Amino acid sequence: MVETDFLTHILSNGIRLIHMPVDSSVGHLGILINTGSRDEEVDEHGLAHFIEHSIFKGTKKRKAYHILSRIEDVGGELNAYTTKEETTLYCTFLSEFYERTAELLSDILFNSTYPEKELKREKEVVLEEINSYKDSPSELIYDEFEELIFDGHPIARNILGNPLNISSFNRDAILRFIGNNYHTDQIVISSVGNMDFNSLIKLIEKYFGKAEANLRHNGRKRFENYVPGSRVEEKDTFQSHCMLGNIAYDVMHPKRITMVLLNSILGGQAMNSRLNMALRERKGMAYNVESGYTAYTDTGLFNVYFGTDRENLDKAIALVYKEFKLLREKKLGVLQLSKAQKQLMGQIAISTENREDLMLSIGKSYLLFNKVDTVQTIFKKIEAIMPLDLMEVANEILVDNQMSTLVYK
Repeated sequence: MVETDFLTHILSNGIRLIHMPVDSSVGHLGILINTGSRDEEVDEHGLAHFIEHSIFKGTKKRKAYHILSRIEDVGGELNAYTTKEETTLYCTFLSEFYERTAELLSDILFNSTYPEKELKREKEVVLEEINSYKDSPSELIYDEFEELIFDGHPIARNILGNPLNISSFNRDAILRFIGNNYHTDQIVISSVGNMDFNSLIKLIEKYFGKAEANLRHNGRKRFENYVPGSRVEEKDTFQSHCMLGNIAYDVMHPKRITMVLLNSILGGQAMNSRLNMALRERKGMAYNVESGYTAYTDTGLFNVYFGTDRENLDKAIALVYKEFKLLREKKLGVLQLSKAQKQLMGQIAISTENREDLMLSIGKSYLLFNKVDTVQTIFKKIEAIMPLDLMEVANEILVDNQMSTLVYK
């Protein structure tokens, strides 16, 4: 890819468009909104996610069935998700249906009516989703760990919400949240497909350009004053589940890419990560062990998760800390670093082959940074990382007395 692969346009109301033309019979179009669960008030906990569910339940001219059928009748797919900081609606479809898709997404975004009958039914769906999460300790521990790390801050709250709040939501609450948080200058329309850019601009102007400008003036409440914590919970599970971690760099931090590489070395998706080798391959203590790094607007989170037999819990934790110590104190050799860099670059390159993921990725980058780095630019940043850079980050993030720990026993 070269810089000219990404074409951009800004509507008069502040909505941004990014497009990557590809020679394919399949197109991908998404709306990314810079609003998530951290933007909720306490009594709105779960509302951003509930809106994502309810936004498909009827517009001024369509019932729920007609919304789903509009794309699925021509072989396409309509989907959505909510994170702590974003809400995303997106479609995959045959390229000949670009206008049909743009019109539908516009109708959903601007004209949803949130009928009370549908809201009542969707509350039951979300409550079932919450209950299913509670039945899965390996998933639940991620949410409860963020509650421990970001204690008392809006970013600590889980995305799904709680039953009491869910039951109280109504159409007025939904419209109030959208009015307060769906700012047009914080919306990006992302496209990857076989579509002439000038024709796409006309479509987007036609269906999104008439929306009234609603600009964001207030920033998010920053997270500050992290205090490490530790908690053990008794659970009726066969395994012990453990998560430990520390706050990390925010999305704009100059060391973010180095942190991404360090995380990949330690417990990324590859089977030869240090934690997988130490706990699973050499000791047979864990079936699943992984580390993660999430960068938010004003902070970040690094974590390690594994499940193991109760009798191996303390030994496994000790092995994790041993790997932290090695990365803090022992500089990677030239060959080790080169392998780690090539591995990460390969994973990034492979991910761009999934064009739906690519559409979401360039959309998020344009939403947050107002630009998109090409794969070549990202590779240069990774190749520029030196062994001492990794040690420096390890000594800032992989610090034993700064770790928080959550254990289900």
